[in-house]
Amino acid sequence: MINGWDVQQIGAATLRNKVVRLRRISMDDKGGYARIALNPEIWEYFVSRIANESDLNAFMEQAINDSLVGTRIVFSIIEQSSGRIAGSTAFGNLAPRERRLEIGWSWVGLEYRGTGVNRATKHLLLDYAFGELACERVEFKTDVLNVRARRALQGIGAIEEGTLRSFNYMPSGRRRDAVYYSILKSEWPDVRDRYFS
Repeated sequence: MINGWDVQQIGAATLRNKVVRLRRISMDDKGGYARIALNPEIWEYFVSRIANESDLNAFMEQAINDSLVGTRIVFSIIEQSSGRIAGSTAFGNLAPRERRLEIGWSWVGLEYRGTGVNRATKHLLLDYAFGELACERVEFKTDVLNVRARRALQGIGAIEEGTLRSFNYMPSGRRRDAVYYSILKSEWPDVRDRYFS
């Protein structure tokens, strides 16, 4: 229990709609991730990469450990129509006292880009954050150079707030500028009706 949020209960939740089902990541998912995760194009703007089985093992172990200790709650994204793993996403930077969290660490296999999987995933997470968790603020961040992600965030009604310069190192050694977006509780009903109906 972290200031009113039972992270184990959140992690045990299964969220679903017609497009996707989200459930906590497990080692049983490794084969599904191996099928989609090894394409370098996925990781161009990520602070970590999955280029081989060792990287995949490290990703899985870190995601499961974070979920167990409550620093992040990592979900596998499962496409409803096929039952196959399409990617991963997480709740992180949990600040229950402030009723704030971040949705991030999100990626999908290339075959799922542009299919509605990402939008359906964000809808489920936002509904849960503003509904079950009574969040006042949900935030997102991405590399300032990641035009695709920035467009996608604008496409779900997230408001750009600003850029934190020289935020962190990328695997290449480049210092990343991180751009922040958010949706507030007061905005969510209109955002939901406009972008997710």
